[in-house]
Amino acid sequence: MQLLPFTTVHAATVAGWPASAEEAVMWCGAKEFPVDERTVAGWAQAEDVTARMLLEGERIVAYGELWFDAEEDEVELARIIVAPWARGTGLGRLLVAGLLKEALAAGHTDVFMRVHPANERALACYRAAGFVPVDRESAALWNVGQPVDYAWLRPGRDPEGDGR
Repeated sequence: MQLLPFTTVHAATVAGWPASAEEAVMWCGAKEFPVDERTVAGWAQAEDVTARMLLEGERIVAYGELWFDAEEDEVELARIIVAPWARGTGLGRLLVAGLLKEALAAGHTDVFMRVHPANERALACYRAAGFVPVDRESAALWNVGQPVDYAWLRPGRDPEGDGR
């Protein structure tokens, strides 16, 4: 497996991975379905986004982004998706571990991610990768103005001490 910079030649492949409008919303908040390949290509070209792809041989098997905010000294792991035929194989955890390693190597002290609360499979994956919920006050503050009350996670131990 290799974690490499995303190339827009793979945008159509990644855009085609969500199987339903509901899955597209949980993945990236997209209101459009199917997700347009130009949308995915545009994400990867944004100035504060570092897009990555996980390759197995020559085949792309997962996609994810790092959203860097130098002013706040933070990085958000975002838009993480695994090819439908590769889900449940541990590739999501592998991708998250690689993205986290890159975020920390960039020297940022605060790393987090938000997950649609109905995306139980993703939440289980990220917890298995060592992510835990942020404290309830931070989650409430960060959810102001969001389309849903996201589950906010960061690497490390559970700040609430209740295992959730």
